Amino acid sequence: MIEVIETVGATGVRLAAPLLLAALGELFAERSGVLNLGIEGMMLMGAISGFWATYITQSLFLGVLAAVMVGGLMGLLMAFLSVSLRANQIVAGLALWILGLGLSGFIYRVAMWGPYAYPRVSTFGDIAIPGLSRIPVLGPILFDHSILVYLSLIAVPICFFLLFKTTWGLKVTAVGENPRAADTLGINVLRTRYICVIIGGILAGVAGAFLPLVWMGSFNENMTAGRGFIAFALVIFGAWKPWRILAGSLLFGCIDAAQMRLQASGGIWIYSYQFLLMLPYILTIVALVILSRRAGAPAALTKPYVRGAG
Repeated sequence: MIEVIETVGATGVRLAAPLLLAALGELFAERSGVLNLGIEGMMLMGAISGFWATYITQSLFLGVLAAVMVGGLMGLLMAFLSVSLRANQIVAGLALWILGLGLSGFIYRVAMWGPYAYPRVSTFGDIAIPGLSRIPVLGPILFDHSILVYLSLIAVPICFFLLFKTTWGLKVTAVGENPRAADTLGINVLRTRYICVIIGGILAGVAGAFLPLVWMGSFNENMTAGRGFIAFALVIFGAWKPWRILAGSLLFGCIDAAQMRLQASGGIWIYSYQFLLMLPYILTIVALVILSRRAGAPAALTKPYVRGAG
């Protein structure tokens, strides 16, 4: 029984990591007042860029760097559309999702899949933290993962500190709640939103690169499989707070890991695997409906800001 708990828990943490990174990126954007529905497309572009760069250079770290750069560029495009051009944020985000979905598949087919037969890359290996990894139950679950999993967990207290314990975080909150008042106080609303959306793009790009560089060692079209939208839902689930987003990510990851374990166990579950595949999404929706009633979105979310407009 303990072995099953350790296996499901460790897999759950691993499955939660990309969701957590993407959700934290969306948290920055939304707290500044920008709704970014393009996370899925940004993750796909991060996945293909990280995979392609790793395949060409044989360096996993250069692959992650490529995902950071491409994710940042996607975030910059989203900021330009929603902040500078003041386009409808929902439409702009969906456009970026479609762009990322189509462009990532095109790049894979033309640059990778054509001249090579199903190319693969090496993946980040697990790093057991000395001493801590030997703690019963908790050790294998929390302290025996790849570096990107550790970075996703470390990102939570960093985001909390930046958003809630620094002057800059207070400025972000002010911009997301009342941009006109923030502007009156001398806060550059447009620059703050640009920075936050670009940070969101960078984290989404790394979240996308996580899939080929930690899990699979290969790229598949639409390999994110809706995880960008789950990350978006986790921000609401977490009431726009990093620690609650972490809890929601771990909940989804562990449920997903449990359904994988049930499928592998055979028996009656073989005949109901479609239900098991739906289970993490169903439970996430139920939790979202229950908990989001107490959540309060930033007051200026989705609202473009025009300086000097009445």
